[in-house]
Amino acid sequence: MDSNHSAQDVTRCDLCETPVPPMHCDICHINICKACVVDHLSDESKDHKVVSFKKRGSTVNNPKCQEHSQKICEVYCRHCNVPICASCVSSGDHDQHEKVDILKIVINRKKVIEKDLRELKESIYARNEEAASKIPTQKGDLRSHSKKLATALDKQREALYAEIDTIIQEIKAEIDDMDAHHIAAIAEQEDAINHTITEITQAILDLQNLLDSEDVCRVFKYTSRNEEFRSLLAQFEVTLPDFIPKQIDREQMYQQIGSLSNLPVTCPDRRLIDETAEGRSSPKQNPAAIISPPVRTFIDNPCILADIKTKYEKLCSVSCLSDSELWTCGYNENIMTLYNLQGKVLKSVRTKSGNEPCDIALIQSEGLVYTDAYARSINLVGDTQIQTIIAPWRWIFKGWRPRGVCSTSSGDLLVIMDSDDGTQSKLVRYSGSSEKESFQWDDQDMPLYSPGNIKYLTENRNFDICVADYHAEAVIVVSAAGKLRFRYPGGSPRGISTDSQANILIANFHGHRINIIDQDGHFLRYIDICGLLYPHGLCVDSSDNLFVAEYRTGKVKKIQYYK
Repeated sequence: MDSNHSAQDVTRCDLCETPVPPMHCDICHINICKACVVDHLSDESKDHKVVSFKKRGSTVNNPKCQEHSQKICEVYCRHCNVPICASCVSSGDHDQHEKVDILKIVINRKKVIEKDLRELKESIYARNEEAASKIPTQKGDLRSHSKKLATALDKQREALYAEIDTIIQEIKAEIDDMDAHHIAAIAEQEDAINHTITEITQAILDLQNLLDSEDVCRVFKYTSRNEEFRSLLAQFEVTLPDFIPKQIDREQMYQQIGSLSNLPVTCPDRRLIDETAEGRSSPKQNPAAIISPPVRTFIDNPCILADIKTKYEKLCSVSCLSDSELWTCGYNENIMTLYNLQGKVLKSVRTKSGNEPCDIALIQSEGLVYTDAYARSINLVGDTQIQTIIAPWRWIFKGWRPRGVCSTSSGDLLVIMDSDDGTQSKLVRYSGSSEKESFQWDDQDMPLYSPGNIKYLTENRNFDICVADYHAEAVIVVSAAGKLRFRYPGGSPRGISTDSQANILIANFHGHRINIIDQDGHFLRYIDICGLLYPHGLCVDSSDNLFVAEYRTGKVKKIQYYK
């Protein structure tokens, strides 16, 4: 082993290997002797901060600015939820925004981290360890209980078989009785016919003798019996019964056999996974929506799979028709366009009123819907024409204008609306053209949503309703029953979607990235791909690939973020 690098050796200067260097660069993380300090600081390609060796690690390693790559951020913009440098401040882009020293943010974040660490060590880990210790017993209990269920089913099967056998024997007995009755009737008819045949045979002999006789008197006395015999020709027929099997109704069979009681699964510190859980309504559920999908993991570096250029100067919304086709619409444009991944226009549709659509969404098996705020209507795009499915003449929207829209797993429509005077917003659920319910206030009678018309929404797999509220600078998540679950400070959210893992994806417009949180509002990660600019509308395809509408470039980017 080289003695110069032995574990027993003293600390040395990383530049000249002088023993016991008195200085340390907190930016470059190297030890420096006094003689090498000048040379180290002369490297202007990067920033440096030289401190005494005893104070090493005391300097906060501030992030580099996203807009000015050579600058270090020292201030945090609360409005944009991003760190900024001095050049950003002097540019004027953040003049009206609240700004704080980044060190203050770091200190507060570290306090949160310390609290989380303490809770993890002292509470959460112990509870999970205790829960894990119960798993083997739960597995054994589950197997034992499943065997009991199987035994009960076998007994029910035997009881049903016995009942079926009894019914079959009763029907067979009816057949035997029917046979005896028919055979007796046939025997009686047989005797009558045989007697008639005897008489006819005798009549034939008598007539034959009469023809051979020369006795004129006998001939004159003859009286025909043919009419009598003709009338005795009984048309006796036996109508045999048929067995008409009844079509087997599987649902009725289930009712006769019985059913398993609901078995909701509860997880520690999580809500009840059941369609009748507290705080939820009970719409018709799509079974696929409540089956847990395979767990997926994020890839370290999300990548762009496709870069689709649209005709829009300001692209607002995108909605996946399939994994390879997507509908789009833009600001101040009255045409909605269907593109494939190669950027080819497959279809273009002009709005019914000539106004721009505020938002678009796809209804299962029906087609594209869009909101028209100025005409106060929601419209369905058909193959040959546009149908107004919620019409202004019904006065449904009196005093309100529809904005963001999405469809639900039950086939309902969710619409975010703002008042004509711009002071209120609410969320409305429609079934067909009928309003089922609306949500506007929380439990403290405070508004759920901010006034203003830039809002987008989606339904999560757990049936929560997620609204990206741009003016509130937050994502507001309520249950299917409209109960506030949490608010997530989303910076400048202008688009929202969810994926198969029930994670929520938020378009951070001014932050030029996508925030990903879980269904309970816990931050998971960013999608911060180089070149992503002003993300607006979002949607996710069946493979969990993310489509991002860039507002100012008019591009749609397809991004892979799961393995």
